[in-house]
Amino acid sequence: MEWEVVIGLEVHVQLQTQSKIFSGAATAYGAEPNTQACAVDLGLPGVLPVLNADAVRMAVKFGLAVGAEIAPRCVFARKHYFYPDLPKGYQISQYELPIVANGTLDIEVDGQTKTIGITRAHLEEDAGKSIHEGFGDGSGIDLNRAGTPLVEIVSEPDIRSAAEAVAYLKKLHSLVRYLEICDGNMQEGSFRCDANVSIRPKGSDTFGTRTETKNLNSFRFVEKAINHEIERQIDVIESGGEVVQETRLFNTQTGETRAMRSKEEANDYRYFPDPDLLPVVTTESDIIGIRSTMPELPDAKRDRFVEQYALSEYDAGVLTSSRELADYYEQVVEYTGTVNAKLAANWVMGDLAASLNAEGLDIADSKVDAKALAGLVMRIADDTISGKIAKDVFVAMWAGEGDADAIIEAKGLKQITDPDALGKILDEVIASNPAQLEQYRGGKDKLFGYFVGQAMKATKGKANPAEVNRLLKEKLNA
Repeated sequence: MEWEVVIGLEVHVQLQTQSKIFSGAATAYGAEPNTQACAVDLGLPGVLPVLNADAVRMAVKFGLAVGAEIAPRCVFARKHYFYPDLPKGYQISQYELPIVANGTLDIEVDGQTKTIGITRAHLEEDAGKSIHEGFGDGSGIDLNRAGTPLVEIVSEPDIRSAAEAVAYLKKLHSLVRYLEICDGNMQEGSFRCDANVSIRPKGSDTFGTRTETKNLNSFRFVEKAINHEIERQIDVIESGGEVVQETRLFNTQTGETRAMRSKEEANDYRYFPDPDLLPVVTTESDIIGIRSTMPELPDAKRDRFVEQYALSEYDAGVLTSSRELADYYEQVVEYTGTVNAKLAANWVMGDLAASLNAEGLDIADSKVDAKALAGLVMRIADDTISGKIAKDVFVAMWAGEGDADAIIEAKGLKQITDPDALGKILDEVIASNPAQLEQYRGGKDKLFGYFVGQAMKATKGKANPAEVNRLLKEKLNA
C-alpha cells in the first residue's frame, strides 16, 4: 500500500523581552539555577501576574508578518497539569481566543513553492526545567525558565514530508530573527518544535492516528525524528497493529523515538479563563503603530535583491536567509557599487561563508568586515589582482595580516597587465617551447592551454588572464 504522511508542527518561540511575561524577573540565559525566579514565577500565595506589554507587541508583529488575523480581544487561560517544574500546577496560556489566527507561510522544496497554513499563534509562559544528571536517584528543578514568554505557533496539517517540515521551520526561524522577536538559539531552547505525525492511505481524506514528538531543538533532529516516526508507524500498521495516540521523545544517540506518555486532549487540561488577568484588547491604532516598526521581511528583501542587484533567485535567497547576512552583503555593495553586486555576492556566499562555517562563526563575528571584503572585491574588479590571487589575499586577511591593499603591496601580488611587459614574457615562453609551437600551428589547438599555463607559471600567477589569452592568440597565430 502507498502511504501519505500528514505533519503538523507546534513551534515554541521564546520572545526577546527583558523580563518575563507575568513578572519583572530577568530572562537572561545561563544564570545560576533558581536565581531568576521571583514570587510570581514560583506561584506563591497572594501574588498576581501582570502582563508584559512587549510580549503582546511581539506576538502582533509576528501575526502581521504572516498575514494573520489579529484578535481585537484575546483571553488568557489556565492549562492544568502537574509536573515538578510547574510550581503553580497550571500554565498560563491561551485557548479559545488566541492573539493570532489564520496566517500562512510560503516554503520552497525542490523548486516548488507551497503555502503552509498557520492555525494560530498564542502567548504563554514557559515551564521550569527538570535536571536529572548529578542527582543520583533524584532530580533537580531549575525554575529560571518558568514564566519566560513564549509564542506557540501551530501549523495546519499541511506538511507532507520531513523535507517540507525542515523548510517550514527554517523559514519560520529566519522570520522571527528578522522581526527581532527571538534570537533563534536552538541549543538554548529559544526555538524548539513538537512534531505531530500520522500516516494514511494515499488518496484518503481521513486523518490517521497521530503521535507528538516533543522538544526537537535542531533542524537535523526534526528531520531524523519525523522520518523515523513515519517508518515506525508504517511498520506498525503493515504488521497488523494500530498506532497509539501518544507523546514521544527523540533519542539523539539512536535516532529513534520512544513512548513517553499517552497524548492529552484539550479537556484533560481543564482550561478556563484566568481570573487574575484581564482580556487583552488590541485596537486598529495599536496595529498601525506596530506595523510601522516592521522591518523589510525576507521574501520582500529577496525580491528586491533580484531586481536591484540583478541576482538569481537562488543567490538572493541565500543572501537573505538571515537578516545579518543580508545587511552584511548590502554593506559590501555600498562600497563596491551595484555594478559589482554579483561579484560581491559570490565572495560573500563563497570564501567568506566557507571560512565562517569552518570556524563555526556567525556573520556578526566575521574576521573580515564588510568594508574590508569590499576592498578585496574592488581589487579584483579593477584588475589589480586575479580571482585566483584574491583567494590567497583573503586567507591573509582572515588571518589578520591587514586589508587587501596592504597585503597585495607587501607580497607583490599586483597583476601584470602591461601589454609590453607581458609580450616579452610570452615571447620567451614561445621560444622555449618550439616543439609545442610547431604542433599548435600544425592544428593541435588544445596546446593553447599549455602555453597559457606556462605563461602563468612564468609570472607566478600574476599575469592578467584575459590579456595573456589575447596576446597569446596574436603571437601564436602570427
